[in-house]
Amino acid sequence: MAGGDGDYNVGMRTMRPVHDEECSVACTADIIGSKWTAIIVHDLSEGARRFSELERSCPGISPRTLSERLRALEEEGILVRRSAARRVEYELSEKGAALLPIIDEMRRFGHEWLVPEHGHTHGKTVVPAA
Repeated sequence: MAGGDGDYNVGMRTMRPVHDEECSVACTADIIGSKWTAIIVHDLSEGARRFSELERSCPGISPRTLSERLRALEEEGILVRRSAARRVEYELSEKGAALLPIIDEMRRFGHEWLVPEHGHTHGKTVVPAA
């Protein structure tokens, strides 16, 4: 703990003692913490996308997984599925758009701390040569 004082947060604790279904952080993490969710929300931040466009922007995701994530996000009210004339598109709902500041902070954190200059590449840690 910072400063080594074990009583630092005792008088000012604002977190719930248990992270359960009433904990807003735990509930939000349940949604955006699922693999691919932040990437999907990020992609949809620029407008509606078709399934194939989302699939191309998420290399490594299987069609089944993408379908499951989109369905779960639709059930959570994060995105809206629109279909017309054999064309299905997904776009963020108002609730989904409210997640964008979190996604923006993830982008800022990644640029500041996880770019290759800091010894990190996507999914791998680079050990500098001695």
